[in-house]
Amino acid sequence: MQTFKRFLKYIKINTQSNPNSGMHPSSDSQKDLARVLVDELIDLGIEAKMDDKSYVYAQISANTQRKIPTIAFIAHLDTSFDLSGENVQARIIPDYNGNDVLLNKDKNIIMKVKEFPFLETLKGQSLIVTDGTTLLGADDKAGIAEIMTMAEYLLNHPEIKHGDIKIVFTPDEEIGEGALYFDYEKVNAEFAYTVDGGREGMINYENFNAAAADITINGVNIHPGTAKNIMKNSLLMAMKFNSLLPSNMIPATTEGYEGFFHLNNLEGNVEKTKMHYIIRNHDFDKFTEQKDFLLQVKDFLNKKYRENTVEVDLKDSYYNMKEIIKDHPEVIEIADEAIRMAGLKRVTIPIRGGTDGAQLTYKGLLCPNLGTGGWNAHGRYECITIEAMDKCTEVLINIVKIVSKQKS
Repeated sequence: MQTFKRFLKYIKINTQSNPNSGMHPSSDSQKDLARVLVDELIDLGIEAKMDDKSYVYAQISANTQRKIPTIAFIAHLDTSFDLSGENVQARIIPDYNGNDVLLNKDKNIIMKVKEFPFLETLKGQSLIVTDGTTLLGADDKAGIAEIMTMAEYLLNHPEIKHGDIKIVFTPDEEIGEGALYFDYEKVNAEFAYTVDGGREGMINYENFNAAAADITINGVNIHPGTAKNIMKNSLLMAMKFNSLLPSNMIPATTEGYEGFFHLNNLEGNVEKTKMHYIIRNHDFDKFTEQKDFLLQVKDFLNKKYRENTVEVDLKDSYYNMKEIIKDHPEVIEIADEAIRMAGLKRVTIPIRGGTDGAQLTYKGLLCPNLGTGGWNAHGRYECITIEAMDKCTEVLINIVKIVSKQKS
């Protein structure tokens, strides 16, 4: 089956993760896609199982007696909770002309080249878009489709000799829990690649150091008519808290290696307000400084208002995999050669986010990231091309070919 046909099948299953569910996986719908994938893998003749947390583990067994390194390919089942992934209405625009795209006439939703200049580079390709009311799901169902198509290709081409190839589909990557219950012993690979977002030819081995901060602002409520010198409005104090953070360190004003504080959620009333921040920086020392600054703001406001007005629950999420990958350049060199073999130009940029690979790398499984061909992840303007997915699939096949020449 062609990669794009698999992709269109998978995006029909809504697999949004839920950061507030407290369950693993965080949404039952991820189990639905996991079951579909297990059935497809088994139909292909590949050993596959889903565990109780909805991790899918599969193996294409070695087809040679030669000792060849075991490698793994990993993608995630869930889509972002930032926008609905239910009832995705995908549309293919063949021979795309590189101009603005009208996604939804009734709602006047237009994907404009002025806002997304990369669209001009996709001219002549078959562009897949939504109707503008949902995300597309290329992050990361494109990665899943590419891995599945690679698996089918290898089974149909036994002349490509290879060692054991592990395939893993993880839940809840979008909420930072994709590696939480990962079974390293079951995978037992010498190195791996996540196939998770970014243009074709992309290699990522630098990512943010990441932390999450849950802020609770405790106020004092009383009838506004008798509130003088008594009321402490937690909403206003929350606004004060945010105003004390650097205004130039937010996602909308940063790029490249620049870190940020991102206020992701805010809800409350006069009595109590809760805020959720994510903290990001590629540089570990600057990352530490950002966390310390957040605590300094807490201390300042508690001194200003009263003790325990502001509570901060601060937890690290993942770290920059570059600190480990830099000592193992061979995993990048293999991907680099595979990209050149596919006729693509290698693109290497720091991830302004994270992948399962960051956590896996720190647990001992080297795991840089490869592009899937997707653009504008997590939003209504998400898109991808058929041609890009085909090239990304080719890169995965090339990696197997390159590794097949190595000795374990």
